Amino acid sequence: MILDRIADLSSESEPLRLVELPVPVPSRNEVLLRVLTCGVCHTELDEIEGRTPPSFFPVIPGHQVVGEVVDFGNDVTGIEKGSRRGVAWIFSSCGSCSFCMQGLENLCMNFRATGRDAHGGYAEYMAAPAAFTCHIPEVFSDAEAAPLLCAGAIGYRSLKLVNLQNGLALGLTGFGASGHLVLRLARFLYPDSPVFVFARSEEEQAFARKLGADWAGDTSAASPELCASIIDTTPAWKPVLSALEHLKPGGRLVINAIRKEPGDRPVLSEMHYERHLWMEKEIKSVANITRADVAEFLEIAAAISMKPEVQCYTLQQANQAIIDIKRRSISGAKVLQIFTS
Repeated sequence: MILDRIADLSSESEPLRLVELPVPVPSRNEVLLRVLTCGVCHTELDEIEGRTPPSFFPVIPGHQVVGEVVDFGNDVTGIEKGSRRGVAWIFSSCGSCSFCMQGLENLCMNFRATGRDAHGGYAEYMAAPAAFTCHIPEVFSDAEAAPLLCAGAIGYRSLKLVNLQNGLALGLTGFGASGHLVLRLARFLYPDSPVFVFARSEEEQAFARKLGADWAGDTSAASPELCASIIDTTPAWKPVLSALEHLKPGGRLVINAIRKEPGDRPVLSEMHYERHLWMEKEIKSVANITRADVAEFLEIAAAISMKPEVQCYTLQQANQAIIDIKRRSISGAKVLQIFTS
């Protein structure tokens, strides 16, 4: 599936085209993957509609890739043919800048995103730098593993940034693919912390309660107590203001979003210093992920057998999966099933 132009999903239902392309030839440091599954992410909507546009056209989207190694370049070692490898949002970084040297390759100025700056996994085959692929634990099926590579890994990074003390309340604003994994992960990492979910739809609220949220209500509703930390995964500005009101003094809001809708930006004019920011409240953004985030998260997820709820589509149904996300059809993470391992 290729994306060859910016499209408006409010009026177009098939922005992706199915085409025949040659099987990629891996370079000396790359592996060639036979794609088994690829998760479908809200970020693909941002790419298609031009909020985080691809670096080139046509591009093959998809950054939650689980594949079987079928070939590799001469410089690749330690990876066997037939093994399962994952490719996440981080396709590559320079490896030599100050950020990369500190393990902060997510901040590298030469960060390349899978499916945006390099061809991704909405395809039968893809090539990727071997050093930026990851081992997929056997406990996960191909479909279960795919959303862990983005929604899970970025959720894990968000949890690392909240600076939460076990026992204090954690809030989650928005409850899509990442939110439901963060809830499960938070239950493991902070077993004594109540988790409150703020979501605008009753369906999302019910889903959160089903998965163990201590409370779930509207984005603007008051939780049982103020939160020490909140993770925002929405594409809008209004939940940010609400989240700041739900924070304790000294609390931290972590914004896990690649962008915010420009249309509701006037909401920021309603920000009041005393109500929203006073008392040393913090706002911190999440930028991309590192390889370590992915590897650490997969290890934890495997240890606690944290498997996401998934809804599978065929590659030919990729446009439908995109539209279902646009329409906020909540049935767990959406995954393209391409080959069977």
